[in-house]
Amino acid sequence: MRNCLNAYKECSHILKHRNWNGCQHKSHFESGTRMGIGGYNLMMSLLPARIMKLLEFFGFSGDRETGLRQLLQGHSCEGSLRQVLCTMALLGYNLFVCYVIGHGDGDLNLCDMIIEQELKKYPDGVWFKFFKARYEYVQGNLEMAIEWYTKAWQSQTQWIQFHHLCYWELMWAHCFKQDWVSARDFSDLLLHESRWSRAMYGYQKASYMCMLHDKLGSDEKKELNQLLKDIPAWKQRIAGKSIPMEKFIIKKCSRYFAQNEKLVLPAIELLYLWNGFKIIGKQIPIVESFLKLIETQEQIVETDICFPFPYDNTCLLLLLKGMCLRHMKMWEEAEECFRKVISLEKELKDDTYLPPYATYELGILQWIEGKYEKAMVTLENAKSGFKGYSLESRLHFRIHAAMADLRALRRETKGSNKSSVIDEQ
Repeated sequence: MRNCLNAYKECSHILKHRNWNGCQHKSHFESGTRMGIGGYNLMMSLLPARIMKLLEFFGFSGDRETGLRQLLQGHSCEGSLRQVLCTMALLGYNLFVCYVIGHGDGDLNLCDMIIEQELKKYPDGVWFKFFKARYEYVQGNLEMAIEWYTKAWQSQTQWIQFHHLCYWELMWAHCFKQDWVSARDFSDLLLHESRWSRAMYGYQKASYMCMLHDKLGSDEKKELNQLLKDIPAWKQRIAGKSIPMEKFIIKKCSRYFAQNEKLVLPAIELLYLWNGFKIIGKQIPIVESFLKLIETQEQIVETDICFPFPYDNTCLLLLLKGMCLRHMKMWEEAEECFRKVISLEKELKDDTYLPPYATYELGILQWIEGKYEKAMVTLENAKSGFKGYSLESRLHFRIHAAMADLRALRRETKGSNKSSVIDEQ
């Protein structure tokens, strides 16, 4: 890694100081150099603080703005060999990374401009059709997203793994629409065709079948039970380590049988964990329909004695309800939900991830309300106040991204205040 970084630094030095007059290869060299430096800085800037501290000790560091600027300059090298790679890195960051581990939106105006440019040049380009679909998807335009994902998927047959990417996105788009049957069908395709994580795909399918529980026939219920029995055997180990999401899923499979073959809104729980509320929050009618579903489930949990984890299930519903209320701008009610989850921390048997995640969501709510100092304290508490819960690293990535954005916002605010004073003088 160090040798790679040093090589790119040397390339950057050459790019700045060499006499390039009349050299036809400059744009190719420049786009490659900017792709490498930009990608490195962007990747490093996404790492949580505890990892960055260790890497900085060995001389590694990264700056997000530098990374994005370098990639944008590489994208501007028209006709060069690595221009398209810089373009795809920019689109990938703004349309995927920002929505999976970040707090704010990506630069959608930039994405729209790039996608329209590239589709004019490559009208049959499957990747740009895919990014067009994702662009519509992150804005909550689900019907348009489904149309473009289908175009992308059906436009080529050679690369089956690309189909799997489209199936994954189509699965979530149908989940957001509460079309559980279509979501189940796409997860079933992934389960039988993709080798990435059978446990993940199997549980996705099971979660959608759970949402249809009362409408399932006897054979489908047997299939659901067998699927949840099989999933633990599909757990993978990579470099001797289990995948955190698979460990979480296996606990949920055990929970299903411990709760008399029931789970509480498992598809919406997964939607939350994959940061789906950032997307459905753009369409209030969708949020309202999810809130109704959650409130109906609250009544069931309160009266059904088949749920031996009352506090865990209640806290899950409160967290999901708080997310809906926050996007509906019912901030006091949302805060009440998050604080209730935090207050029940000691009562939880299984879902110990809920209080730290609720603390994070409370910090984001305080940020939205303009309470920046409180938000920073709450986010710091979410990071350092809880240990040893499921999906801890996933939350730390989100906290790191949120705190970085909040620090940048505070610097901008202070800078604007300072400039206004100078202007007055």
